[in-house]
Parts: sequence; structure tokens; C-alpha cells
Amino acid sequence: MKKLKNMTESSFLKLFFLFVSVCFLVAAPIMPDRASMFTGFAKILTSTCKISTNYFALGGFAATFLNMGVVGLFCLALCCLPGAKPVNATTLAFLLTVGFASWGMNVVNMIPTVLGVCLYCLVKKEKLGAQANAMMFSTGIAPLISELLFRYPNAEAVGFNWLGLGLALVVGIVIGFFLPAGLTHAPAVHKGYDHYSAALPIGMTAFFLRAVLYNVMLGTTPAKLELSTMAAPTAEAFWICNIFAAALFMIFIVVSLLMGCTFKDYWNLMKDSGHGVSFTAKYGTAPFLMNAGVFGLMIVAYFNVAALIDPNAAMSTAWTGMTFGIVFCMLATCNSGSHPRNVLPIMAGYVLFSFVFGWISSLFGVEKFALSVGSQSILIGLCYANGLSPVAGKYGFGWGLLAGGLHYLLVSAVPDMHGGFLLYNGGFTAALICLMLVPQLERFCKTKEERKLAKAQK
Repeated sequence: MKKLKNMTESSFLKLFFLFVSVCFLVAAPIMPDRASMFTGFAKILTSTCKISTNYFALGGFAATFLNMGVVGLFCLALCCLPGAKPVNATTLAFLLTVGFASWGMNVVNMIPTVLGVCLYCLVKKEKLGAQANAMMFSTGIAPLISELLFRYPNAEAVGFNWLGLGLALVVGIVIGFFLPAGLTHAPAVHKGYDHYSAALPIGMTAFFLRAVLYNVMLGTTPAKLELSTMAAPTAEAFWICNIFAAALFMIFIVVSLLMGCTFKDYWNLMKDSGHGVSFTAKYGTAPFLMNAGVFGLMIVAYFNVAALIDPNAAMSTAWTGMTFGIVFCMLATCNSGSHPRNVLPIMAGYVLFSFVFGWISSLFGVEKFALSVGSQSILIGLCYANGLSPVAGKYGFGWGLLAGGLHYLLVSAVPDMHGGFLLYNGGFTAALICLMLVPQLERFCKTKEERKLAKAQK
């Protein structure tokens, strides 16, 4: 453990990425449907995958875990390119991409945008590894790549065709080529209050392409998601997701303790506002790993409790390929500023607003409220509302609760903007909330530190 503790930040993170990827690969052949693992994997690679496509329903459990492991190794390979130096943003990019691999990402629809970033590096004469994060972030529009590969411009999927291959490569390369510039500019828009910074340039790109490819060129809207890929959650999924996630996160906690992390170390991390911070750089690798474990268990517990308290759901209804992947997408910010203290207000905002607006809708005669706290769209939406945790960390619980509530109100409407082609749907929503909320906070409110200082001066 001493050798592990003395590792550099980048070396430790590479080992972390490898361990997570291997865990998925080891779990895949243990799944109850392992006999169909490779046929299911092939189906995942060759199917359209608009959000929210449930890979558990499309390819099966074993195939989904295999896909997540393969995507993880692909991302790790990008992190090992010349010039790559994994940091907190790399943790975000890696866990996001692996999380997407259970509901919209695979090694086929990742390639075109990654090639676009490679072209950018050639033109700008930069080392490929220097843009490894951009390569991973670029894949947030992967569902559009699959749509172009296997369906566009048809109403039904037609499978592999040369026109689709050409369109996917051209669109993907153009997106990837221009993304690095967008990534550099995005933090200036939301001032660091949205951890999912890449969602803004990718989201605007998806919005633009949806308009051009469908409204302008075809005079229509994108095809709706096939019902077969939205199969209902099962009790089997409940046990598989809970056992795997709990075991993985407990391993993180145990290893962190063996590395010497103390309660005081972790408490110091949790006192951080989470605004513009790298936990591995500021607090060390052991407290980061502890946060990954504790925060991960908190996410799993929330999903279970949210479904349990939802009058329209049961605990097993929380778990599909989407929500399983969302656990890791939400965990992605565990090195960039999110921890249980500043995420709890966001969660509370989702719960509060869901019950308040569920009650209001009943006054209008709605018998079954579609956006209750345990519904799939709201469980998924919370993941990216977590990106607003710096609002709670910087301004306090109440404003974090409001930020979460505003995100709840908007997140289910945003897919209409991009046609279901943006995996960063909730992150894009968080950026929109920042555009509305942060200027008002800066103009009318004091941060927790400013309030504390003013109190001390009295």
C-alpha cells in the first residue's frame, strides 16, 4: 500500500481506470445471460441508441458489462497516448464515458469523433495525449453517430451502409475537430458552476445538427426511440446493479483506508465548496478514493430510496441499463468537486420539487404524474444536476436545493432540442440553469465565505 500511496496523481488514476475496466470485464461472464454475451454485444455495436436506450434490454446484462469494460480499456488507451497526463478532468471524462456504455455508447460510435480530435492535433501540431480528455468528451454525441450509420435518412433502421458510414465519419470528424476550442471556452460561460462543462459545446452542436439534418434537410423530426429498447426494469437488474456497485465502492473505501486515509482527511475534503478544485491534487489520492466509494454508495442508496418513496414505483423499478450507467456518470465528478455534503441539497431539491409539482398536477386532474421522483427520466436527470454541486458548496444548502429543483423542472424537456442524440442531456440542462441562476446569485447573494467574514466583523 505504501507504493500505491506514493504514486503520482497520473499513475494512480491510470491504475484506477484499469481496475474499474477490469471489474466490468470480470463481471460480464458471471452474468446470468452469459451464453448470449457476444451476440448481445454485436447487437449493441450495430443498433441505433438514442437516449434513453436500455442496453440491458437491447443486448443483455453480460453484453452490457462487456461493452462497459471494453469502452473503459479504450479510454485507458487514450490516457496512455504520448503527452497524456491524467488529472481530475480525466477522471470525469473516463467515468462519464464508461457510464454511457450501458445506454448509448460503444467502441464503434466513439471512433468518428475521436478521429476528429486526432485531426485537430495534427493540424495544431499537438501531441495526441494532450487532447485525450477532449477525445472522450467528444463521444457525448455518439447516439447521432449510430443514427447516421444505421438509419439516416430512413424512418427505420437499415443496418450498415456506405452512405451511413460516410455521413458518420464526416459529421464525427467535424465535431471532434472543433470541440477542443469549445471545451476551452465553455467554463467562461457557466463560471465553473457546472462540472459537466463539455455538455455545453456538445449540446449546442447536437441542437444545430438536429435542426440541419432533420428539420431542414428532411422536413421532419428524428424517429422515436423503439419501445423494445425501453423495456421495463426487472428485479434481476435490481440485484445485479446493487451488488456490483456496492462491492466496487466498498473496495474503494477499504483500499483508501489501507492507504492511510483518516476521517479527518475525508472531512477536510467534504468541507470544500467543490468550485474549481481537483481533489487528487489538493487532498491526495487516498481521500479521493474514499470520496469515490462513499459518494458512490450515496448515489446507489438515493436511487433505491427515491423509487421506494415514489407512490408510482417500487424499489426494483429504479434499475435499468440507463440508471446503472448513470451511477458512474454521476460519480464522474468525484474528483472535480462533488461530495456528499454539496450534492445532498441537489438531491433534496429533486425530491421536494417532484412532490410539490406532483401535488399541483393532481389539482389539474392528472391521475398519474409522469415525472415523479422514481421515474427513469428524473433518476437520470439527477445525475447531471449533481454537476451543479458548486452552487450548494459556494452559496449554501438553500440555493443548492433551488438549483436542483430548477434542473428537475427543465431536464425532461431538453431532449426535444437535440432529438435524443446528446448523452450529456442533463449536463446541458445544468449549463442552462447556470446561465439563469449564477448571474442572480452573484448580483444579489453572498457566498458562505462572505457571510462568515461579515459575521466575524460584527
